[in-house]
Amino acid sequence: MIHRKSFENDYDHFWSLSPQERNRADGSLVALFFVMLAMGTQFVDLPSPEEKEQTAEFYIGVSASHQALRMFSYLGRPSMRSIQTMVLITYFLMNDNHASDAWAFAGILQRQAYAIGLNRDPSIVNPSATPQEMQQRRKVWQAVFIQDTFLSVIIKLPPTATHTDVRIEDLFEEKDASLEHGATDTAFIRSMWSLASLAQGTICTPRSLDHAICQDSAERARLVARFQRIYRSLPLPFRTFNETAMCELARRSRRLARQTLFLTSNYYHCLMLIHADEHESLPCDVKSTMEAAHEAISSFFLFHTIFDGEAGVWFHFQHRAFSEALIIAELVKNQPPGSNMDPMYLGAKTDILKMVGILQLNSELDIVARTRVAVLSNYL
Repeated sequence: MIHRKSFENDYDHFWSLSPQERNRADGSLVALFFVMLAMGTQFVDLPSPEEKEQTAEFYIGVSASHQALRMFSYLGRPSMRSIQTMVLITYFLMNDNHASDAWAFAGILQRQAYAIGLNRDPSIVNPSATPQEMQQRRKVWQAVFIQDTFLSVIIKLPPTATHTDVRIEDLFEEKDASLEHGATDTAFIRSMWSLASLAQGTICTPRSLDHAICQDSAERARLVARFQRIYRSLPLPFRTFNETAMCELARRSRRLARQTLFLTSNYYHCLMLIHADEHESLPCDVKSTMEAAHEAISSFFLFHTIFDGEAGVWFHFQHRAFSEALIIAELVKNQPPGSNMDPMYLGAKTDILKMVGILQLNSELDIVARTRVAVLSNYL
């Protein structure tokens, strides 16, 4: 979403200015500095959780970043840079367990994105722009779009990034964006974009209205097949999913390992929701739901194994895993008589215990983790 070289140049230039010149600098740039510092602080180990929270919230909770945006008059002067800042602020709020605040702030963000036409194909609305400028607009729009869609999946509220003619296929590979075997940053963006595009209309919208995702088993099978086609189209490294392979992948490229686990988690979470959907005309597909939930929550377990402390920061990942554990627990609770030794249910109970164990690591200091431990423990 942020062009690294351009940002580094802006950063170096800012600090080369005199104090008087810095006082007159672009407020949205200063806001971007502060929110990046705040995001970084969430991933830094400090002596105590209180110190970590206070340090992070100095940059944003005590409103350094937001104040800089206000000085820039961001509500009346939306720009690419202010929108980049707002995307990061929204992620910060989610990671800080302020999901309601994040949802409200993301609503302003979405209006701002529409106001500057980020949702429009840049080759149509700004044909004189350079290819790199068009690329950057597409990348910022996808950041807004993906954030909105998967937040909607989690909290079952209506998606708002719904009106766009920006095309995934117009993203081009960048010269310095190479990971391995076709798994570039651009390929990751395309993959998440494709998944979000399908999830928005088929999962987010019906769930936000308490409607059925599918009307019958045939429609469910067709929808599952659509998600599977997207997954099969991903570059091979993004479909590498077992503990040994992921640990080896993380050894070569931690960035690629993160991307793979995020994609895997979102994909299987969507499948789980489709299979778990039930109403009078369509029962829950217990076996498929359990299998998808196991794969989804296993990606969280792997993330915790490989990246340790990071797993406790990413709201999306944590909340999805808790939702998966809840669905697994509910299915185990209602398992048919005589199935206690069924390997599927035994494995499901292991997943619940493992999730509780991970949550307990932070339960003394984190009230959200403590509450989730209590909820899951009622099923054990």
